[in-house]
Amino acid sequence: MTFAALIALPACGVSYTSPKVDTDDESTRVTVVEIIATSVAEANRSKYSPKTLPKAFSSVAGGGSFVGAGALPNPPYVPSEQRNTLAAELPPEVDATPYRIGVGDVVLLATRGSATTVEQLSGLLAAQNSRQGYTVRDDGAIAIPEIGPVSIAGMTLREAEDALFQVLIESQIDPSFSLEIAEFNSQRVTVGGAVSKPALVPIGLNAVTLGEALIAAGGLDVKDEEFASIRIYRDGSLYQIPVENYLTDSDLRNRVLVNGDAVFVDLTYDLDRALEFYKQQIDVISLRGTARGTALSALTAEIGIQRAALEERRRNFEARAKFDAEDRDYVYLAGEVEKQSRVALPYNRQATLADVLYGEGGFDNTTGDPSEIYVLRVRQGSEAGTITAYHLNIENAAKIVFATQMQMRPNDIVFIEEQPITKWSRSLQQLFPAILNTAGRAVN
Repeated sequence: MTFAALIALPACGVSYTSPKVDTDDESTRVTVVEIIATSVAEANRSKYSPKTLPKAFSSVAGGGSFVGAGALPNPPYVPSEQRNTLAAELPPEVDATPYRIGVGDVVLLATRGSATTVEQLSGLLAAQNSRQGYTVRDDGAIAIPEIGPVSIAGMTLREAEDALFQVLIESQIDPSFSLEIAEFNSQRVTVGGAVSKPALVPIGLNAVTLGEALIAAGGLDVKDEEFASIRIYRDGSLYQIPVENYLTDSDLRNRVLVNGDAVFVDLTYDLDRALEFYKQQIDVISLRGTARGTALSALTAEIGIQRAALEERRRNFEARAKFDAEDRDYVYLAGEVEKQSRVALPYNRQATLADVLYGEGGFDNTTGDPSEIYVLRVRQGSEAGTITAYHLNIENAAKIVFATQMQMRPNDIVFIEEQPITKWSRSLQQLFPAILNTAGRAVN
């Protein structure tokens, strides 16, 4: 009786059916293609551009404007901080002007005396080394023995010579002399960031260009030129030059810098490091007295506001994504996978079959057949409606390499068939309760 019931079960429709890739189904055109190096290359040729994250995830809080007491500089330009689209905002061009002597400069004055040439030369070298009597004081004057202070700050070398000539004549001293600047300390450019050695570059008789300033700092120390920029802080305004532009345009390298310029080579898209650098150089750009603290506080507050706005836009995007309100591309996992599910393709990059399989936990070899892994993809164009079943057999584990090369496309279905023993086991699990019920009814 029990054996007869077992035989009758299939006829009654009580049987186990598992999904598989069937090429004999006349209602669906299915072509099986083995996943090997050539077929992977062919499959990857289909055009697909991954969705990109919103600009809020590539933008950062830029610089801000200095405000405070007195006639402070105009609000600075805030450069665009978007990945791969660094905009060049150049500082205004300035004409090279004659050097004007300033406080801290060291000048050498040689007059005719009774000493021998050797003694005069020794005295000149000693004066150059000791700097005594030749440094321009805070009041803009130098102190000459037996003559007194002579104001030369703000003068060109020619104007200073004329002033000294007049003083010597009035003091009834032989006006035969020579004047030169031994050390240039009053005008400087600060260079920092991604350079070999940050430096204070003095401005001398010849103007200092951007290229010369960077060379004085040991040159650029940049590995990825695509994302690096040279930022110049001048008179309260922030400018930037992409490093790629700087390297290819000689006019940018020859751009003249002025006293107080702060040059910062930045490798990243946020301005936090540059902000710290500019904080240290506030004195260099001559922001007065209490305006310094006010300006720093205002700049920090403005950057904080911009950063908060960016964070809000990012949180709004994450909330929309959480409630499935963002348009996404998906791949679907079916069959003997760890969890049958919908997998979102990543932003800004391609995903592979290995990413989808192992990112979701892979599959269990005790139930899933490693020789029957498929990527089901609907063809487009003239063959629309035809399904290509890319077949991967990883009984040879070396073929898993192909899974790391096979790129996913939206609406691909990754399907893994059952092990033969799994089909038999599941058939028996469903069959025995049915047999027992049938036998029980027959006995009754």
